[in-house]
Amino acid sequence: MLRRALYSWAFNKNAWATEPREEWQSALDWLQRYTLPVSELEEPDVLRRGLDALCSKLDGNPAAAKTVKRKKAAINEVFGVAVERGYFAHNPLAGLRWVAPAVADEVDPDCVPNPAQVARLLTAVAAQPGRGPHLHAFFGCMYYAAMRPAEVIHLREAQCRLPATGWGLLNLKGGVVTAGKEWTNDGSSYEIHSLKRRAAKATRPVPIPPSFVAVLRGHIERFGVAPDGRLFRNQAGNYVDISAYNVTWRRARETTLTLGEQAQELARRPYDLRHAGISFWLASGVDPAECARRAGQSIQVLFRYYAKFLAEARDHANHLIEESMRRWDGGTEGAVGG
Repeated sequence: MLRRALYSWAFNKNAWATEPREEWQSALDWLQRYTLPVSELEEPDVLRRGLDALCSKLDGNPAAAKTVKRKKAAINEVFGVAVERGYFAHNPLAGLRWVAPAVADEVDPDCVPNPAQVARLLTAVAAQPGRGPHLHAFFGCMYYAAMRPAEVIHLREAQCRLPATGWGLLNLKGGVVTAGKEWTNDGSSYEIHSLKRRAAKATRPVPIPPSFVAVLRGHIERFGVAPDGRLFRNQAGNYVDISAYNVTWRRARETTLTLGEQAQELARRPYDLRHAGISFWLASGVDPAECARRAGQSIQVLFRYYAKFLAEARDHANHLIEESMRRWDGGTEGAVGG
């Protein structure tokens, strides 16, 4: 009840035009009576108790380290606004001695499918009844272009260069984010955002191989596009829903992966297709800077998340260098001028 009162009324200014429900008002009155004064947030012990609470879920089990990191960042932003508005002279979190749970940023290779496994999974998606054939190319975008789900949902025909032969190009321009109609200005459940951490009109061109060009051409020929040009939509013509494509993906995994592959959580989420695409580029010897550009990441993030795959790419590079050195040592490349 308390969470609902906060989410649906207290924190939602769009709802303030009407009075809260009676049960919500009772919950909010209780919260007002027992909430600590803002001034106490300058006490280190109080802050530590609050941060410690971030480390647990409602059921008392430990929260994921990434969840703690994200929530702490949100709290830090709140304190920044509080300082700006004069509630504090400085951010109380600055200088506080508190150690957050370590976050394992690196992508786990055991969860990333190889090209053969990806092919099996995409074939299983296409074989699913109902929306399966429509989502075949949807999931393919995540692998062949390393697109984020929000970017795939937003993809329009005008962004696609799909020649009859050769490589194609997807010129990405933004993504569709589920926000909830209570939190948008127009009452829509979705918002269109710019590319992640990019300027409002920034674009990201991503080449796609001929085999996937043929898949997208076939998808458009079979299913057409929405009135606004979107390649992917539900039966009503609206945005593809995350819960719907997750169900299709789960069923595809169950029908094509072995019990051992499922147990090691191989391709557990559709997002793992993006990891698979990026890791395949790296393993193929593509320059990490170009991989980062295509994936829409900074080179620093790429090195942090794909460290294990970069190590494999370094081994391949070392082998190429060693082979070149052998050719020079053997005199096959000609004498070195002095």
